[in-house]
Amino acid sequence: VQLQASGGGLVQAGGSLRLSCAASGFTFGDNVITWFRQAPGKEREGVACVSAGDGRTYYADSVKGRFTISADNAKNTVYLQMNSLEPEDTAVYYCAASRQGGLGKYGMDYWGKGTQVTVSS
Repeated sequence: VQLQASGGGLVQAGGSLRLSCAASGFTFGDNVITWFRQAPGKEREGVACVSAGDGRTYYADSVKGRFTISADNAKNTVYLQMNSLEPEDTAVYYCAASRQGGLGKYGMDYWGKGTQVTVSS
């Protein structure tokens, strides 16, 4: 099982980034993929999730209207389009997979390594 997150980088406030999470080794369509982030000294928090089977999405209030999560089942890949980025979005971003879904960090079955996103003011 592998979840490979990529696409992080350094961007100015107001800019955009698109993160990718490539999945392999499990049945993609049976799972919910969640993006989490963790800033230094803070708890890991879920920001968005998508059900790979039916495309339903859910967002944390802090990113609603700015971030868009989507799944490409043909590529077993989930994307997180991040617009209007703020310095407060600076964190390591991780993707995770689970059958139950949601934004809670407990109950995830698989985790990928993170990708750093830094937003300068």
